[in-house]
Amino acid sequence: MSQDGAPRIDKWLWAVRIFKTRTMATQACRAGKVKVDDQGVKPSREVHPGMEITVQSGPVQRRFRVIELLDKRVGAKLVEQYMEDLTPEDEYQKLKMIKSQAGYGPFRKGRPTKRERRELDDWFGWE
Repeated sequence: MSQDGAPRIDKWLWAVRIFKTRTMATQACRAGKVKVDDQGVKPSREVHPGMEITVQSGPVQRRFRVIELLDKRVGAKLVEQYMEDLTPEDEYQKLKMIKSQAGYGPFRKGRPTKRERRELDDWFGWE
């Protein structure tokens, strides 16, 4: 944190789990994907309560309002104490639609089932 207690925006975005790593948050800021008041921000920009942040992640433009400051990463259950998600529902619907058109199914771990293997064999023309 800086001397007045305000963390950098890249660190805050990482701490509230918008980005998986702080490096990714920094790169997004430098690429112009993080905005405050429709202005691109540098990773060193300080965050203050009440600030609205827009993050472009893929086709979805997400909006957040800062509730409290923090500079250490918190658990997913505690994130709502520090930020408010202002993203319109239609943005999430857009993401859902794109994923369904791209053929993404629910995430599975492990080997494909027998049925899925047969579908893959048919798809690739294998015997």
